[in-house]
Amino acid sequence: MTEPKIVFMGTPDFSAKVLSALAAAHPVAAVVTGTDKPVGRGYALRPSPLKVEAERLGIPVLQFDKVSREGLDAVAALSPDLGVTAAFGQILSEKFLSLFPLGVINVHASLLPKYRGASPIQWAVLDGEKETGVTVMRTVKEVDAGDILLQKRTEIGADETAGELFERLAVLGGEALVEAVGLIAAGRAVYTPQDAREATHCGMIAKEDGKIDFGRTARELDCFVRGMTPWPSAWMTVAGKRVKVFSAKPAEGSGEPGTVISASAKTGLVVACGDGAVRLGVLRPEGKPRMSDTAWLAGHSVNAGERLQ
Repeated sequence: MTEPKIVFMGTPDFSAKVLSALAAAHPVAAVVTGTDKPVGRGYALRPSPLKVEAERLGIPVLQFDKVSREGLDAVAALSPDLGVTAAFGQILSEKFLSLFPLGVINVHASLLPKYRGASPIQWAVLDGEKETGVTVMRTVKEVDAGDILLQKRTEIGADETAGELFERLAVLGGEALVEAVGLIAAGRAVYTPQDAREATHCGMIAKEDGKIDFGRTARELDCFVRGMTPWPSAWMTVAGKRVKVFSAKPAEGSGEPGTVISASAKTGLVVACGDGAVRLGVLRPEGKPRMSDTAWLAGHSVNAGERLQ
């Protein structure tokens, strides 16, 4: 089996973890990622997690914010055989895709055709899915619409957060990619078209999307809090200050959604929701670490009947 010359493209932690698994099994000729970005008050330049991992592995790095336009010649000069993308975030032109005789494959953190687009891990948790997985498919012009090479499935734990699921899917994605490249190198890759009728789409999640709507059911609130953890975090407003919420479990009680049913060391913080009540068991007030609801209540005056926003 002749190893293909691989160019790997990505940006965030997910792609860095996938690269690590791939590089342990197959040689990677180069990595493509975006340019270093200014962060913080001092606007210091920060490299992408993928760049950091590639440099740790000793893999050459090319940086372009629009590789299809700015990096065409540089990538062509590598004479690559196979392109791999994982959470890259850049649209690849037909001309760029044509540089790779074996095509370009993408690792996507959902069971396509469900959850095409951004933030599929979070949306699977937010929607209360019981199963998800990763898909390796051809990269085509339409986002996440290419023919599928293989998929790996996993159950979503009843208490699993999006952050915890992210870690598991990054590992699963690495395993799937190693297997996929092996099939391609051996000439045994078989691709299956997606059924577009089954396709669903998910968009980017913004910081303000974490605001809690207590009109949701208890189960929906549980999924919402887990899906927003660790970022952007679910949050509510108490006495004009934002309080992040990291646990919302069904509890006894009912009332107008958002109304405090009980707030004590014995019961914790129980709030009415759309079909009953939830206990907000883990909180983080502004400028403080995470704490239990009872610890938070020890320093805050919240009374039954009060409305939380």
